[in-house]
Amino acid sequence: MRNVSLAITLKIAQTLAFSLMYAAIKLAGDVPIGQVVFFRGFFALVPLLIWTFFTVGPLAAIRTERPSYHIVRSVVGVSSMFANFTALKLLALATVTAFGFLQPIFAVMLAALFLRERVGRYRWGAVAVGFAGVLLMIEPHGGLTSLLGLNLSRGVGYALLFSFLSAVVVVWIRQMSTTERSEAIVFYFMAACATVGAVVMIWDHVPLNYGQVFWLVVCGLVGGLGQLLMTYSYRYAEPSLLASFDYISMVWATLLGYFVFAEVPDAMVFAGAGVVIAAGLFIAWREHHLRVELPVEPLT
Repeated sequence: MRNVSLAITLKIAQTLAFSLMYAAIKLAGDVPIGQVVFFRGFFALVPLLIWTFFTVGPLAAIRTERPSYHIVRSVVGVSSMFANFTALKLLALATVTAFGFLQPIFAVMLAALFLRERVGRYRWGAVAVGFAGVLLMIEPHGGLTSLLGLNLSRGVGYALLFSFLSAVVVVWIRQMSTTERSEAIVFYFMAACATVGAVVMIWDHVPLNYGQVFWLVVCGLVGGLGQLLMTYSYRYAEPSLLASFDYISMVWATLLGYFVFAEVPDAMVFAGAGVVIAAGLFIAWREHHLRVELPVEPLT
Protein backbone atom coordinates (compact mmCIF):
# COMPACT_ATOMS: atom_id res chain seq x y z
CA MET A 1 0.00 0.00 0.00
CA ARG A 2 1.54 3.28 -1.11
CA ASN A 3 1.39 6.16 1.39
CA VAL A 4 4.00 8.79 0.59
CA SER A 5 3.25 11.07 3.54
CA LEU A 6 3.59 8.22 6.04
CA ALA A 7 6.76 6.99 4.33
CA ILE A 8 8.39 10.42 4.52
CA THR A 9 7.41 10.79 8.18
CA LEU A 10 8.93 7.41 9.02
CA LYS A 11 12.07 8.21 7.06
CA ILE A 12 12.63 11.55 8.82
CA ALA A 13 12.03 9.87 12.18
CA GLN A 14 14.65 7.25 11.22
CA THR A 15 17.29 9.91 10.50
CA LEU A 16 16.61 11.45 13.91
CA ALA A 17 16.83 8.06 15.63
CA PHE A 18 20.22 7.27 14.11
CA SER A 19 21.54 10.74 14.97
CA LEU A 20 20.40 10.27 18.57
CA MET A 21 22.12 6.89 18.57
CA TYR A 22 25.42 8.53 17.58
CA ALA A 23 24.94 11.21 20.22
CA ALA A 24 24.29 8.55 22.88
CA ILE A 25 27.56 6.81 21.96
CA LYS A 26 29.46 10.06 22.37
CA LEU A 27 27.71 10.80 25.67
CA ALA A 28 28.74 7.37 26.99
CA GLY A 29 32.31 8.63 26.94
CA ASP A 30 35.48 6.60 26.65
CA VAL A 31 34.07 3.09 26.24
CA PRO A 32 35.87 0.40 24.17
CA ILE A 33 34.28 -0.15 20.77
CA GLY A 34 33.54 -3.80 21.52
CA GLN A 35 31.34 -2.83 24.44
CA VAL A 36 29.56 -0.22 22.34
CA VAL A 37 28.89 -2.77 19.59
CA PHE A 38 27.55 -5.27 22.13
CA PHE A 39 25.03 -2.81 23.59
CA ARG A 40 24.13 -1.59 20.10
CA GLY A 41 23.38 -5.11 18.88
CA PHE A 42 21.82 -6.63 22.01
CA PHE A 43 19.38 -3.85 22.88
CA ALA A 44 18.45 -3.24 19.24
CA LEU A 45 16.82 -6.68 19.37
CA VAL A 46 14.30 -5.42 21.94
CA PRO A 47 12.21 -3.14 19.65
CA LEU A 48 12.62 -5.63 16.79
CA LEU A 49 11.24 -8.58 18.76
CA ILE A 50 8.45 -6.49 20.29
CA TRP A 51 7.43 -5.33 16.83
CA THR A 52 7.50 -8.80 15.29
CA PHE A 53 5.44 -10.15 18.20
CA PHE A 54 2.58 -7.83 17.17
CA THR A 55 3.04 -8.20 13.40
CA VAL A 56 4.63 -11.13 11.53
CA GLY A 57 5.51 -13.13 14.65
CA PRO A 58 8.93 -13.76 16.23
CA LEU A 59 9.53 -16.86 14.12
CA ALA A 60 9.60 -14.71 10.99
CA ALA A 61 12.64 -12.92 12.41
CA ILE A 62 14.68 -16.13 12.53
CA ARG A 63 13.40 -17.97 9.46
CA THR A 64 15.98 -18.04 6.68
CA GLU A 65 16.65 -19.91 3.45
CA ARG A 66 20.23 -18.66 3.07
CA PRO A 67 22.15 -18.85 6.36
CA SER A 68 25.50 -18.49 4.58
CA TYR A 69 24.37 -15.16 3.16
CA HIS A 70 23.66 -13.89 6.66
CA ILE A 71 27.16 -14.90 7.75
CA VAL A 72 28.77 -12.86 4.97
CA ARG A 73 26.44 -9.91 5.60
CA SER A 74 27.19 -10.02 9.32
CA VAL A 75 30.97 -10.20 8.91
CA VAL A 76 31.03 -7.17 6.63
CA GLY A 77 28.35 -5.35 8.60
CA VAL A 78 30.02 -5.82 11.98
CA SER A 79 33.34 -4.64 10.51
CA SER A 80 31.52 -1.61 9.15
CA MET A 81 30.02 -0.87 12.57
CA PHE A 82 33.40 -1.07 14.30
CA ALA A 83 34.82 1.38 11.73
CA ASN A 84 31.83 3.70 12.10
CA PHE A 85 31.94 3.89 15.88
CA THR A 86 35.72 4.33 15.89
CA ALA A 87 35.39 7.27 13.49
CA LEU A 88 32.68 8.71 15.74
CA LYS A 89 35.12 8.80 18.65
CA LEU A 90 37.73 10.62 16.57
CA LEU A 91 35.68 13.10 14.52
CA ALA A 92 32.84 15.55 15.03
CA LEU A 93 29.34 14.10 14.75
CA ALA A 94 28.50 16.12 11.62
CA THR A 95 31.79 15.12 9.96
CA VAL A 96 31.12 11.40 10.43
CA THR A 97 27.60 11.90 9.09
CA ALA A 98 28.95 13.71 6.04
CA PHE A 99 31.33 10.89 5.16
CA GLY A 100 28.45 8.45 5.48
CA PHE A 101 26.82 10.11 2.47
CA LEU A 102 29.47 8.46 0.29
CA GLN A 103 27.78 5.09 0.67
CA PRO A 104 25.45 5.36 -2.38
CA ILE A 105 28.37 6.55 -4.51
CA PHE A 106 30.45 3.52 -3.52
CA ALA A 107 27.38 1.34 -4.09
CA VAL A 108 27.11 2.49 -7.72
CA MET A 109 30.75 1.54 -8.32
CA LEU A 110 30.42 -1.87 -6.66
CA ALA A 111 27.14 -2.69 -8.39
CA ALA A 112 28.78 -1.98 -11.76
CA LEU A 113 31.79 -4.14 -10.93
CA PHE A 114 30.18 -7.12 -9.20
CA LEU A 115 26.52 -7.15 -10.24
CA ARG A 116 27.26 -6.11 -13.81
CA GLU A 117 24.66 -3.38 -13.53
CA ARG A 118 24.72 -0.93 -16.39
CA VAL A 119 25.93 2.46 -15.18
CA GLY A 120 25.75 5.22 -17.75
CA ARG A 121 27.94 8.26 -18.15
CA TYR A 122 25.63 10.44 -16.08
CA ARG A 123 25.91 8.31 -12.96
CA TRP A 124 29.66 7.84 -13.48
CA GLY A 125 29.82 11.64 -13.69
CA ALA A 126 27.97 11.84 -10.36
CA VAL A 127 30.52 9.45 -8.87
CA ALA A 128 33.34 11.72 -10.06
CA VAL A 129 31.59 14.76 -8.55
CA GLY A 130 31.14 12.86 -5.29
CA PHE A 131 34.87 12.15 -5.24
CA ALA A 132 35.52 15.88 -5.60
CA GLY A 133 33.33 16.37 -2.53
CA VAL A 134 35.50 13.86 -0.67
CA LEU A 135 38.58 15.93 -1.48
CA LEU A 136 36.91 18.97 0.06
CA MET A 137 35.89 17.07 3.20
CA ILE A 138 39.37 15.67 3.80
CA GLU A 139 41.08 19.03 3.21
CA PRO A 140 40.99 19.96 6.93
CA HIS A 141 42.45 16.50 7.67
CA GLY A 142 45.46 16.56 5.38
CA GLY A 143 43.93 17.09 1.96
CA LEU A 144 44.83 15.43 -1.33
CA THR A 145 48.44 14.91 -0.29
CA SER A 146 47.40 12.73 2.63
CA LEU A 147 44.99 10.77 0.40
CA LEU A 148 47.58 10.05 -2.28
CA GLY A 149 50.15 9.17 0.34
CA LEU A 150 47.65 6.96 2.20
CA ASN A 151 48.42 9.06 5.25
CA LEU A 152 44.90 10.07 6.22
CA SER A 153 43.99 10.83 9.80
CA ARG A 154 42.66 7.77 11.63
CA GLY A 155 39.21 9.27 11.90
CA VAL A 156 38.91 9.97 8.18
CA GLY A 157 40.32 6.56 7.34
CA TYR A 158 37.75 4.80 9.49
CA ALA A 159 34.93 7.00 8.14
CA LEU A 160 35.86 6.12 4.54
CA LEU A 161 36.16 2.44 5.46
CA PHE A 162 32.69 2.55 7.02
CA SER A 163 31.15 4.08 3.89
CA PHE A 164 32.84 1.53 1.63
CA LEU A 165 31.86 -1.49 3.74
CA SER A 166 28.30 -0.16 4.01
CA ALA A 167 28.18 -0.07 0.21
CA VAL A 168 29.40 -3.68 0.12
CA VAL A 169 26.51 -4.59 2.44
CA VAL A 170 24.10 -2.75 0.15
CA VAL A 171 25.22 -4.77 -2.85
CA TRP A 172 25.09 -8.01 -0.86
CA ILE A 173 21.58 -7.32 0.42
CA ARG A 174 20.41 -6.99 -3.15
CA GLN A 175 21.22 -10.68 -3.46
CA MET A 176 19.55 -11.58 -0.16
CA SER A 177 16.31 -9.65 -0.57
CA THR A 178 14.81 -12.14 -3.04
CA THR A 179 14.37 -14.78 -0.34
CA GLU A 180 14.99 -13.13 3.06
CA ARG A 181 12.59 -11.01 5.08
CA SER A 182 13.77 -7.63 6.35
CA GLU A 183 13.15 -8.73 9.94
CA ALA A 184 15.39 -11.78 9.50
CA ILE A 185 18.21 -9.74 7.97
CA VAL A 186 18.08 -7.27 10.84
CA PHE A 187 17.78 -9.99 13.50
CA TYR A 188 20.81 -11.98 12.42
CA PHE A 189 22.91 -8.86 11.97
CA MET A 190 22.06 -7.53 15.43
CA ALA A 191 22.64 -10.97 16.97
CA ALA A 192 26.05 -11.07 15.26
CA CYS A 193 26.89 -7.60 16.59
CA ALA A 194 25.99 -8.61 20.13
CA THR A 195 27.98 -11.84 19.86
CA VAL A 196 31.12 -10.28 18.37
CA GLY A 197 30.93 -7.38 20.81
CA ALA A 198 30.69 -9.80 23.73
CA VAL A 199 33.72 -11.77 22.52
CA VAL A 200 35.81 -8.62 22.03
CA MET A 201 34.82 -7.47 25.50
CA ILE A 202 36.67 -10.46 26.98
CA TRP A 203 39.96 -8.74 26.09
CA ASP A 204 38.97 -5.09 25.99
CA HIS A 205 36.42 -3.75 28.45
CA VAL A 206 36.14 -1.22 31.23
CA PRO A 207 33.84 -0.98 34.27
CA LEU A 208 30.82 1.12 33.39
CA ASN A 209 29.05 3.58 35.65
CA TYR A 210 25.28 3.96 35.64
CA GLY A 211 25.40 6.93 33.29
CA GLN A 212 27.44 5.04 30.70
CA VAL A 213 25.15 2.02 30.89
CA PHE A 214 22.15 4.30 30.43
CA TRP A 215 23.53 5.93 27.27
CA LEU A 216 24.66 2.62 25.79
CA VAL A 217 21.22 1.10 26.34
CA VAL A 218 19.69 4.19 24.71
CA CYS A 219 22.10 3.70 21.81
CA GLY A 220 20.82 0.17 21.25
CA LEU A 221 17.14 0.97 21.67
CA VAL A 222 17.02 4.01 19.39
CA GLY A 223 19.30 2.25 16.89
CA GLY A 224 16.91 -0.70 16.72
CA LEU A 225 13.94 1.66 16.47
CA GLY A 226 15.68 3.50 13.63
CA GLN A 227 16.12 0.26 11.72
CA LEU A 228 12.43 -0.55 12.06
CA LEU A 229 11.45 2.95 10.95
CA MET A 230 13.69 2.66 7.90
CA THR A 231 12.46 -0.80 6.95
CA TYR A 232 8.82 0.16 7.14
CA SER A 233 9.23 3.53 5.43
CA TYR A 234 10.10 1.62 2.26
CA ARG A 235 6.91 -0.39 2.46
CA TYR A 236 4.95 2.76 1.68
CA ALA A 237 7.14 4.45 -0.96
CA GLU A 238 9.99 3.53 -3.27
CA PRO A 239 13.57 3.98 -2.05
CA SER A 240 14.51 6.37 -4.85
CA LEU A 241 11.75 8.75 -3.72
CA LEU A 242 12.90 8.65 -0.10
CA ALA A 243 16.66 8.77 -0.74
CA SER A 244 16.91 12.56 -0.49
CA PHE A 245 15.47 12.55 3.04
CA ASP A 246 18.57 10.71 4.30
CA TYR A 247 20.41 14.01 4.07
CA ILE A 248 18.22 15.50 6.81
CA SER A 249 20.52 13.58 9.17
CA MET A 250 23.12 16.28 8.50
CA VAL A 251 20.77 18.81 10.11
CA TRP A 252 20.28 16.64 13.22
CA ALA A 253 24.01 15.90 13.45
CA THR A 254 24.95 19.57 13.18
CA LEU A 255 22.40 20.64 15.80
CA LEU A 256 23.32 17.86 18.23
CA GLY A 257 27.02 18.40 17.66
CA TYR A 258 26.77 22.13 18.32
CA PHE A 259 24.35 22.23 21.25
CA VAL A 260 25.37 19.00 23.03
CA PHE A 261 29.08 18.66 22.25
CA ALA A 262 30.06 22.23 21.23
CA GLU A 263 31.38 20.83 17.92
CA VAL A 264 31.74 23.12 14.93
CA PRO A 265 32.98 21.20 11.86
CA ASP A 266 35.27 22.98 9.43
CA ALA A 267 33.51 24.92 6.66
CA MET A 268 35.25 22.73 4.06
CA VAL A 269 33.47 19.70 5.51
CA PHE A 270 30.11 21.37 4.93
CA ALA A 271 31.14 22.40 1.42
CA GLY A 272 32.26 18.89 0.60
CA ALA A 273 29.11 17.42 2.12
CA GLY A 274 27.06 19.70 -0.13
CA VAL A 275 28.86 18.39 -3.21
CA VAL A 276 28.45 14.76 -2.10
CA ILE A 277 24.76 15.33 -1.34
CA ALA A 278 24.25 16.84 -4.79
CA ALA A 279 25.92 13.82 -6.38
CA GLY A 280 23.86 11.44 -4.24
CA LEU A 281 20.62 13.20 -5.14
CA PHE A 282 21.48 12.95 -8.81
CA ILE A 283 22.16 9.22 -8.47
CA ALA A 284 18.84 8.80 -6.66
CA TRP A 285 17.09 10.71 -9.45
CA ARG A 286 18.70 8.50 -12.08
CA GLU A 287 17.72 5.38 -10.12
CA HIS A 288 14.13 6.62 -10.08
CA HIS A 289 14.25 7.62 -13.74
CA LEU A 290 15.60 4.21 -14.78
CA ARG A 291 13.31 2.36 -12.35
CA VAL A 292 16.28 0.76 -10.59
CA GLU A 293 15.40 0.45 -6.93
CA LEU A 294 18.01 1.01 -4.23
CA PRO A 295 18.19 -1.62 -1.43
CA VAL A 296 16.29 -0.76 1.68
CA GLU A 297 18.13 -2.32 4.57
CA PRO A 298 19.57 -0.20 7.33
CA LEU A 299 23.31 -0.33 7.66
CA THR A 300 24.15 1.24 10.97
